Amino acid sequence: MTFLEWSKSNVDYGRKLVNSAVEGARIGEGKFSHDPLSSSCFGEAAQRAVCPAVIGLCLGALGGYLGDERRSASKAFICGFLGGAIGFGAGVLWDSRHFTARVASSAWKNIEKTRDERWFEKNPIDYA
Repeated sequence: MTFLEWSKSNVDYGRKLVNSAVEGARIGEGKFSHDPLSSSCFGEAAQRAVCPAVIGLCLGALGGYLGDERRSASKAFICGFLGGAIGFGAGVLWDSRHFTARVASSAWKNIEKTRDERWFEKNPIDYA
């Protein structure tokens, strides 16, 4: 097998893995969205993420204000905004972790199926 054939084979296999992961994620998302308890998951996650956002905003503003000898209101504002955004994002990610786990689990199952197919192509089993 030449390098060109080997690389083409591995690139094709990589594409199959990525496509199977995306398809598995879509399947997991579909299963989660049909669950009656998950209808307001992201709205509630956003509401509960306000507290971490406020904490991040305060810590960022305080860090931006006290971090330098020159105390700049604009630097404190920017650091506070970034801290709030990071806190809000972390809060939403934490509250939606069940959704993320289901999507990741479904994607991983599809990847495993694709890897098994590849293994059986490379290592055929002769039962006779």
